[in-house]
Amino acid sequence: MSDAWTPSPRQLERAALVRRQRHQRTLTAVVVTTVVLGLLGLGAVSSPGWERFRETFLDGEHMRAALPAVADGFWTNVAMFLIAEPLILLVGILVAVTRRTVSPWLAPLRLLAVAYTDLFRGIPTLLVVVLCAFGIPAMRLSGVTNSLFWLTLVALVLSYGAYVAEVVRSGIDSVHPTQLASAEALALSRPQAMRHVVLPQALRRVVPPLMNDFVSLQKDTALISAVGVVEALRAASDYGNYHFNYSALLVAAAFFVVVTVPLARLTDWLAARAMRRERGLAR
Repeated sequence: MSDAWTPSPRQLERAALVRRQRHQRTLTAVVVTTVVLGLLGLGAVSSPGWERFRETFLDGEHMRAALPAVADGFWTNVAMFLIAEPLILLVGILVAVTRRTVSPWLAPLRLLAVAYTDLFRGIPTLLVVVLCAFGIPAMRLSGVTNSLFWLTLVALVLSYGAYVAEVVRSGIDSVHPTQLASAEALALSRPQAMRHVVLPQALRRVVPPLMNDFVSLQKDTALISAVGVVEALRAASDYGNYHFNYSALLVAAAFFVVVTVPLARLTDWLAARAMRRERGLAR
């Protein structure tokens, strides 16, 4: 039985050199980052208005006092995000699939889908929130709620549904036409091919951009404060207006960062995994 393989001295030397270079790059990055952050911090604390800024936005006592109200308001943001996300995904898929239909009988639906995506991608989300919150109650529709929470939720779903529809449509377009042809050769109808063959592949490919849209959605739930819904930003603003100190705004910002940063890192990981998968299939 042959002896186990052992690396040659040259290979060991090369591996050691690679490790040293990696450690040097890491050390250089740490030093440069520390120096840059230190200079930025020094520039901030040495500015003429630093003391005024610290008293107005970095007062620890006001932060602790505002924390309970901001935390209660943030649950409204979380609830709206959790309810809106699946609805937005559903709207986006339905609109994207409708735009890819070829039946002449569905031409009116395709036209409506195109008009919907063009319209709501062109209107600022804040304006959609205001229009839904004040415009729908003004119509006095029977059986329609006047709750600002649900009206603003509808606004976010309409606005983000248009963006997600375009993301999903790009994923559908990225699936090679031979996939659809192969499904039809197996006696699948076009709707069945779309459901079982094309759409699953399309959704897997667009997971990273979809996650980016949902990260933005979590932040944009703060837009509902413009119409009086009490959430984290509104609670922080009310506290600041009452006490003439706006440290509560940074408390609200911290709540959003705690949620959005992990989502952003998850998005990066999913994008890297998708890239590795594509490179593996290309080999």
